[in-house]
Amino acid sequence: MIDITFIILTKNEEVNIANCLKSIQGFAKRVVIVDSGSVDRTVEIAKKMGADVYTHKFENYARQFNWGLDNTGIDTQWCFRLDADERLTPDLCKELEKIAKKHANDNVNGVTMEAWLYFMGRKIKHGCHNKRKLMMFKTGIGRIEDRKMDEHTVLSEGVSISTKERFVHYDFKNMTHWINKMNWYATREMQDYIEFAQGKGANLSKGDDSTISGTRKKKYGFYYKFPLFVRSWLVFIYFYIFKLGFLDGREGYIYNYMYHRWYRSLVDTKIYEQLKTKKPFEETGDLK
Repeated sequence: MIDITFIILTKNEEVNIANCLKSIQGFAKRVVIVDSGSVDRTVEIAKKMGADVYTHKFENYARQFNWGLDNTGIDTQWCFRLDADERLTPDLCKELEKIAKKHANDNVNGVTMEAWLYFMGRKIKHGCHNKRKLMMFKTGIGRIEDRKMDEHTVLSEGVSISTKERFVHYDFKNMTHWINKMNWYATREMQDYIEFAQGKGANLSKGDDSTISGTRKKKYGFYYKFPLFVRSWLVFIYFYIFKLGFLDGREGYIYNYMYHRWYRSLVDTKIYEQLKTKKPFEETGDLK
């Protein structure tokens, strides 16, 4: 066990929360759950497993997480950003424990990790972005930037390093939930794009991790230069054919088509609608 507090945001995560918490038992000194109004057994399960549960109205992910940092009495040396559908492996916990001890008193203030994605129960090995984010940071030094989508943890000082081991991301409950989540994401991504197009900026260089900031630069500086709707076909072909997504069988096809073709087309549709109607943004609220 190291001197670390995990912050997990929840809303109706009874399917995930127990396994998430089990994966950090014996490693986390404290677990903080910031719940935004679950109506299932999420809160009950979390409390039974020893987590400290707080309730707070959801505005966006960044503000919700930063509220947890500021209002839950965190006094550990390290904090950890974890989602309910994510798991740490025993090997990753061992690596993180060594990192925490080695860098307790230097300017290494953050740790970036990559994910293995599981979709429809299958590990997706090809043709997808393996989620990469700065998840562990010294208390008082890391915060999440205030964006509607693609929010990264930013360090106020020092540098970050990367782990060799990966965490596990179970990005699936059922197809209906996944589609609803993508629709919710698409609205928020459209809003970020419109603000960027209006000159409000996308913080293309924000963050300590060059790979993360490089991905954002590719999205806004390259991907969005292609025409509406054409770009979703191009990115699907790139990931499914050239990045070998077809090797992951039917699940690989479904994931690559639904994410790179359907989701990206949905974002473009919402961008087109916004440019055409010029209506004020509606509050998207929390994902139901």
